[in-house]
Amino acid sequence: MLPEKYARLNPTIDENGVLELVLNDGKMNAVDGAMHKLLADVWRDIDADPEVRCVLLRAEGRAFSAGGDLGWVNELATDFGARAKGFREARDLVHNIVNCAKPTVSAINGVAVGAGLALAVLTDISIAGKSALLLDGHTRIGVAAGDHGVLSWPILCGLARARYYLLLCDRLDGQTAADIGLVAQCVEDNQLLARAREVATRLAKGSPTAIRWTKHTLNHWLRLAGPAFEASLAAEFLGFSGPDALEGIAAVKEKREPNFTGPTDD
Repeated sequence: MLPEKYARLNPTIDENGVLELVLNDGKMNAVDGAMHKLLADVWRDIDADPEVRCVLLRAEGRAFSAGGDLGWVNELATDFGARAKGFREARDLVHNIVNCAKPTVSAINGVAVGAGLALAVLTDISIAGKSALLLDGHTRIGVAAGDHGVLSWPILCGLARARYYLLLCDRLDGQTAADIGLVAQCVEDNQLLARAREVATRLAKGSPTAIRWTKHTLNHWLRLAGPAFEASLAAEFLGFSGPDALEGIAAVKEKREPNFTGPTDD
């Protein structure tokens, strides 16, 4: 079983070795600095736990995850130490789930943004409810699309669609996300958890070596995109040091359209 430090992820494991991690932190499961570190670190401990045969990531409440808590995001924009720490954790979050040997499944309900969306999309099999709303969100707050977008969206749904959704930050409902290949399946909301558990159980009962080695080799497609991912993440966190990030955060807090005035001669 996972160490006590992961209590905020509400881990439980069933008789088949399916470990459920549950985002249930209130405030639409927004991610603060402490949760961000947990989401980055947990995959290494899962990888080393012989009891775990599959992981199901899900959420309670109206949202899967509304993205970064605004207080923490503001800290990234105003504190270099927090920004450096966040940069490393964001990199670890992506690399650790990609390199985790155990198969992973996500059940995406409601809004999914930011680090939560990264985990949802990077799981091996992502399943969305019809009312799910997926949104990258980075350019809306004045920073480059980092996290997972440049890494995985072109591979999953093609470069043209990745450009459209990452540049404009348009929302996708669950069905559209499935239609373009960003998630594996879309089901009725009231069937979401049952379907995700069914898939996770099938994976847990399968041949561990066959499934894990297939996952490892498939994920070489993501590893090949590693330099693009690293560059996008660096651009995102560089953006947190500029004026557009502060304006973007303020606009979200004040529920208005941002007025970006950052330099245009980059």
